[in-house]
Amino acid sequence: MSDRSILINRPPLVFAGSPLDRGELLRRDRDKLAAQAKRENAWTMVLFRGLPAMAGEDGLGWMKLDECARLYGPALLQIYLGELRGDPVFATELAQKPPAEAGLAFMDARQAAMALSQSEAAIFAHAKALLAWHERHGFCANCGLATEIVCGGAKRVCGGCQAEHFPRVDPVVIMLATDGENCLLGRQASWPPGIWSALAGFVEPAETIEEACARELQEEAGVIADIAAIRYVMTQPWPFPSSMMVGLVAPVTHATVKVDQHELEDARWFSRDEVRAMLIGHHPDAQLPPSVAIARRLVELWADGEI
Repeated sequence: MSDRSILINRPPLVFAGSPLDRGELLRRDRDKLAAQAKRENAWTMVLFRGLPAMAGEDGLGWMKLDECARLYGPALLQIYLGELRGDPVFATELAQKPPAEAGLAFMDARQAAMALSQSEAAIFAHAKALLAWHERHGFCANCGLATEIVCGGAKRVCGGCQAEHFPRVDPVVIMLATDGENCLLGRQASWPPGIWSALAGFVEPAETIEEACARELQEEAGVIADIAAIRYVMTQPWPFPSSMMVGLVAPVTHATVKVDQHELEDARWFSRDEVRAMLIGHHPDAQLPPSVAIARRLVELWADGEI
């Protein structure tokens, strides 16, 4: 089955599929961008320390932009996300947590992602990743002076040397190593007991994703991947804080596992039947990550013989 067929026959991954028009041309015009914030139909999602305000348990707590400012005062950060069905959409990071009587309930980001609709999860991921970048880049890496938000949050500019700084996205390879009817899963000591997942690691400078995949598998688990046979499957935006998860399947030529315990607590091969039992919750001592994670999708596709 082709990669295109996989994408058609499966729902989009969580955090993918944003319905926003990000408004690149509008952002270049300071006056037009300022006018967006003054429109009566301007909306904002509200966050505090990266946690989204929720309307009940299944939707973001959207507010009119002017009402948010009136009720909660100056924002710690505010960015323009784009346009949604004709309405300008912003994200507001509050400087202080509102009192309980304000009626805003903030939810853990990963729990929220599983509760939200596909489109709202994608919008939230956009906001969370961008706000996190702004919180960490208030000063210029070139000269050390303060930077300011421009283009509605699409970049920062240094007030001293005029250097431009753009939000970064870190590429991460996440790969399902396979050996015939078996796939390799690992676990970290910090994870809940019994959770196993695909191995992953950051792409390093001057490295292809295939090279990064092979290197990480060898470093973490001692297995040797066939670089020529590594195949791309799909990607997932991952706003913790801002990564692009590149999903791969990697057949191996040397399957003996030797775990680097600085990286992993354990790693081992699971048969296709074991994986199918894990997917329906019937394995006696092993579980997979929740549906929010690309690792689970890779395992599902492999268990069904689609990759």
